[in-house]
Amino acid sequence: MGTTLLIGSCEPFSGKSALVLGIAQQLSKAGQSIRFGKPLATSLDWDPNKGPLPQPLIDDDVRFVGDTLGLSPDQLLPSLHLLSHTTATQRLGQGDLTAGSGMDLMRSQIDSDDSLTLLECAGSLQEGLLYGLSLPQLSEELDASVVLVHLWQDSCSVDALLAAKQMLADRLVGIVLNAVTPDEVESLERQVVPALENLGLPVFGVMPRSPLLRSVTVGELVRRLEARVICCAERQELLVETLSIGAMNVNSAMEFFRRRRNMAVVTGADRTDIQFAALEASTQCLILTGAGEPLPQLISRAEELDVPLLKVEHDTLSTVGVIEQAFGHVRLHEAVKATYAFRLVEEHCDLDRLFQALNLQVHTG
Repeated sequence: MGTTLLIGSCEPFSGKSALVLGIAQQLSKAGQSIRFGKPLATSLDWDPNKGPLPQPLIDDDVRFVGDTLGLSPDQLLPSLHLLSHTTATQRLGQGDLTAGSGMDLMRSQIDSDDSLTLLECAGSLQEGLLYGLSLPQLSEELDASVVLVHLWQDSCSVDALLAAKQMLADRLVGIVLNAVTPDEVESLERQVVPALENLGLPVFGVMPRSPLLRSVTVGELVRRLEARVICCAERQELLVETLSIGAMNVNSAMEFFRRRRNMAVVTGADRTDIQFAALEASTQCLILTGAGEPLPQLISRAEELDVPLLKVEHDTLSTVGVIEQAFGHVRLHEAVKATYAFRLVEEHCDLDRLFQALNLQVHTG
């Protein structure tokens, strides 16, 4: 009979996929057979007007992990349901809150051999109740252990973890704190981690906040902003880590831009001085708002430097709001992020202790 580990969180976009990648890589390196899946798919490009859900239902996150780690198709578990407005409306109308026969199939797959099954759960402890696939339900149905990845802000962050422990009891084997301010990692490990351990919350890792993992591709910004790409459309894979607003005078802007890296710069279409200054800095894309079109000279310079130039219909304030919402709220689907996640988990998590808690004879030395 195999072992099942659920990776969950108290709120969405807490870093579950990064931890899954790190754990799965270490297990694979150690020769441990693994499977991976998301019982409730949350990342799938599906248009209900163009046909039924694809079968098998493989979440895009699952495909990415499988491709990154070289897992075979039979190591990827299909999802049982898709979380979307359409399926939620259907479920609500049916009044059926059970996972259905798919749960029996998943249980039989998990019990078929000695593989470790890693399952990434939905965004919160409650999400998925409508489908019978919330984290507490899955842990009960699959007799699975749980590790929670938790965004750490301050000691008030403990409340959600204590609530999770009350709900999950002994199935919660431990936690990983994520997105900690880098300068606070050491003091947190020294002062807060022992206190959490005393509360019955084993801490398997303290991971610092990463601008790279929170970054968003230019292509994702194009999609969210419904932007028109004026040049360098082939460079939409570039990663944006920071946001700058070109609303000051050009001298101040140049000084500010020098201190930033991998920026998206938002400025008015009439601010040609700021636009040219931004192109000479660490700018991944230049986003123009308001009336007017960019100068031909600007387009030529952007093409020379391979900097995508975008034009949006929104005003600057609305554009900034959309971009800020994107940071830290996108899927981990880039190879460079996966490579960084491997290193982050390896350096900041005690996976040997986690595997010991799961009674797995695996060592990552």
